[in-house]
Amino acid sequence: MKFSEYQIVFFGLTYAVAAYGPNQRAQKKGDIILGGLFPIHFGVAAKDQDLKSRPESTECIRYNYRGFRWLQAMIFAIEEINNSATLLPNVTLGYRIFDTCNTVSKALEATLSFVAQNKIDSLNLDEFCNCSEHIPSTIAVVGATGSGISSAVANLLGLFYIPQVSYASSSRLLSNKNQFKSFLRTIPNDEHQATAMADIIDYFQWNWVGTIAADDDYGRPGIEKFREEAEERDICIDFSELISQYSYKEEIQHVVEVIQNSTARVIVAFSSGPDLEPLIKEIIRHNITGRIWLASEAWATSSLIAIPEFFHVVGGIIGVALWSGNIPGLHDFLQTVHPKQSSSNGFVKEFWEETFNCYLTGEQVTSKASVVSNKNEEQNSQTPSNRTFRPPCTGEENITSVDTPYLSYTHLRITYNVYLAVYCIAYALQDIYTCTTGKGLFTNGSCADIKKVEAWQVLKHLRHLNFTNSIGKEVDFDEFGDIIGNYTIINWHHSLEDGSVLFEEVGHYNVYAKKGERLFINEKKILWNGFSTEVPFSNCSMDCQPGTRKGIIEGEPTCCFECVACPDGEFSKESDASACEKCPEDSWSSENHTSCIAKEIDFLSWTEPFGIALTLFSILGIFLTSFVLSVFIKFRNTPIVKATNRELSYLLLFSLICCFSSSLLFIGEPKDWSCRLRQPAFGISFVICISCILVKTNRVLLVFEAKIPTGLQQKWWGLNLQFLLVFLCTFVQVMTCVIWLYTAPPSSYRNQELEDEIIFITCHEGSLMALGFLIGYICLLAAICFFFAFKSRKLPENFNEAKFITFSMLIFFIVWISFIPAYASTYGKFVSAVEVIAILASSFGLLGCIFFNKIYIIVFKPSRNTIEEVRCNTAAHSFKVAARVTLRQSNVSRRQSNSFCGSTLSTSSSDSKAIEQENSPSDKAQCGCKHKVSYGMTDMALSIHCDESLSNTMTKKTMIRNISLEANSEQSPVSHITFLLMPNSDAGSEASFRTALNNESEYQDLGKEMHYEDQTPEEMSSTHSMNSINITGGGGQVIAEKL
Repeated sequence: MKFSEYQIVFFGLTYAVAAYGPNQRAQKKGDIILGGLFPIHFGVAAKDQDLKSRPESTECIRYNYRGFRWLQAMIFAIEEINNSATLLPNVTLGYRIFDTCNTVSKALEATLSFVAQNKIDSLNLDEFCNCSEHIPSTIAVVGATGSGISSAVANLLGLFYIPQVSYASSSRLLSNKNQFKSFLRTIPNDEHQATAMADIIDYFQWNWVGTIAADDDYGRPGIEKFREEAEERDICIDFSELISQYSYKEEIQHVVEVIQNSTARVIVAFSSGPDLEPLIKEIIRHNITGRIWLASEAWATSSLIAIPEFFHVVGGIIGVALWSGNIPGLHDFLQTVHPKQSSSNGFVKEFWEETFNCYLTGEQVTSKASVVSNKNEEQNSQTPSNRTFRPPCTGEENITSVDTPYLSYTHLRITYNVYLAVYCIAYALQDIYTCTTGKGLFTNGSCADIKKVEAWQVLKHLRHLNFTNSIGKEVDFDEFGDIIGNYTIINWHHSLEDGSVLFEEVGHYNVYAKKGERLFINEKKILWNGFSTEVPFSNCSMDCQPGTRKGIIEGEPTCCFECVACPDGEFSKESDASACEKCPEDSWSSENHTSCIAKEIDFLSWTEPFGIALTLFSILGIFLTSFVLSVFIKFRNTPIVKATNRELSYLLLFSLICCFSSSLLFIGEPKDWSCRLRQPAFGISFVICISCILVKTNRVLLVFEAKIPTGLQQKWWGLNLQFLLVFLCTFVQVMTCVIWLYTAPPSSYRNQELEDEIIFITCHEGSLMALGFLIGYICLLAAICFFFAFKSRKLPENFNEAKFITFSMLIFFIVWISFIPAYASTYGKFVSAVEVIAILASSFGLLGCIFFNKIYIIVFKPSRNTIEEVRCNTAAHSFKVAARVTLRQSNVSRRQSNSFCGSTLSTSSSDSKAIEQENSPSDKAQCGCKHKVSYGMTDMALSIHCDESLSNTMTKKTMIRNISLEANSEQSPVSHITFLLMPNSDAGSEASFRTALNNESEYQDLGKEMHYEDQTPEEMSSTHSMNSINITGGGGQVIAEKL
């Protein structure tokens, strides 16, 4: 079994050596050997193996100058280390470097050579063969380039724990240490690169892109990570395609059609240069321009695509490139390359031939190296001539005279990573070389022997590596074997000097910074499509302007939207807003919904026309009421003022002033104090007003309808009782207000719910029940007042305010009944306005109806404001009452006696029950009035004489034949007079009247009284003076005399 294993190893070693002759490797002996894998060619020639003969190794085609520069960087680093006196002294590093041809198969062939040599050393085959040309084991491998190639190599090297340090494989899959145990790299993984590309798209506010990825372990994971990052940033992907340098033409054509038909103007390509080249060529053939390409680091500086012939399509590319480094002395080393001086580097001869388009003669040069097929010549874009046969090289060519990617570089990116990878291995070996027993990384702190070091020991030290590189940055690998690095953002420019493509640095991406602060771009340096400075548009929908938001379209990606105007109360001040923001409570959206403006504050203001009008009416009411009060005070001793109960009138007028004043509390910005004061002020003022009217009306009515008052009744029916009743009525309202203010006090309230753009400052009444009780109590008193006013409508005019009070109460009821629906249906400042109007209307109604008629008589008709006029009207009222009673009794007597046919009071044919009064004018000598009284079937002529000069004459005494008038002069100012109609038995034409003051039964039947109130003692004596009253009925005349 063991012999079989030896056979397998020998076969593999033999195959590897056969495949890689002297011209296909770079090899140098040393104490420790480092392996290297570089893409000296971009691919292999397609060849159909029919297996009719032994299969030959595939031919590598399309020379890669950058790959050869990377190889030279590894050799330069090894030579630099060997020449160093501090790093690995007395230890010489050798190398074995192979061409992977950018394919997995070629890379595995080279890897098998590394593994086979290590296996031979571990088997100790000296007893089976004499190996004089013994090659030490490869303790570490630098490479490979592509992530797909590195994945295959890592799987093989990982079996033997041979450390692999890649300089260009950035796939995040390679961070899986369970699968790739010995893989490390000096390039950041694609986690950060994909994030950087998504941040770039988000920076330019693009949200509609297409993606293209290489169909390998580099492209698929990278573009998948980009999708994740794009989704977090609301970036939509229109199309996603996979490509390869080995894709069929039909597949490439399909991708081109997708790009051409897409509305996305930004294309994210996660690919390498060789894989993307066939697609770019097909796009150029279709002349598809106007696209912005976002390049990953694998092709951001690719020499295959960055050529002038492609610039009109790929010009203006934004690329994510690796952070560059500086390698002192490398440029000079690269210029020293020459076939005669590079015997250990078998790739130099091919490099020289490709650079100068010639062939080298000698034993090492085969005919195959000098002859290139036409097909290969077309595929090799780097060949300066298209001739089939090359001329021989002279060996004197100058390498600096030819412009190739080998020397044409401005920044060292992958090259520096190769240089850094070699130094990582060297520093790991240095740690082994300087290790002190007891402080080592192995069991019991042991150290490895630098002369017999094994690959797994180097891997252990690489995992714990920490050193500072040539540019002063600390280098160490994390737990996943990755190194954290930053990126440079580049933009492809067109050189005006030679037409070449320049990689202009326009920004950087710092992975160590906080999220949101990692990307920096200098937009002024960017040229879009090679010449424009305007940022291209690549969105599915046009940007939504401020004041609108993005609305989802059903069935479309989230990036395809329609612009919807922000609703009222919301705004968006930024373009392309995904949602509208709500305005603060005290603000409202502007007309275009781009900002919020303060809401209008609305209340019944002093300065607005409506408020000014109400204020003027309130002041007018106060002025008129004050005027009436002043007139009443000035003429307080006149009969009209006395007859209206002047003390209560003063209180009534004062309460009306308070009513008008309370309306002013409803105007202006509501405050807590005004809200708590205005309703009680209004309610208490109106209660005092209505109470005064009620007491006045009820007092007059009771006086004229009551029995003969006793002394006790007169005492209690004075002013004390009147004011007590007013106080009691008001006290109920005061207690209501006190309870209201204590339990649920009104307060100022900012109402923002009625209208969107207006804040109504109103008073929150606290308790609508209390407000209803306050107004309801006023209406109850008004209803009682209305009842008494209606009942006293037939009293003497001097005392009878019933018509005016009734009308004023009707106005009051109409106003406040209308107030209820108006108050309930209005809002805002109109609530206060409605209540002010109701207060003013009812107050003006009370003032006008009750007082303006009296003011008219006092001011403009002073002749009617006399005691005689008052007495005359009172006497007329008494005679009307007496006449009605007498006529009723006469009719009864006439029906009882058929003989009573010639009455002195002739009857008329009229059945009207109205009483008409005609008053004759008075002069200075005498006052008198004549009344014609009609009642039922009887007409009577009434004549009243007030001439004081006749009071003591005998004529007047002789006239008292038929009428006896008895009065008690010591009684109160109230005199009760009852007239009885007595038939004359002799003539039958006269009627006599007798005054009965003490006949209780007759008084109850008549129930009428005459009251002179508030008279002075002088007026009392005048009242008891002689007055003659003539009553003419039918053919007789009767005169009643009051002493």
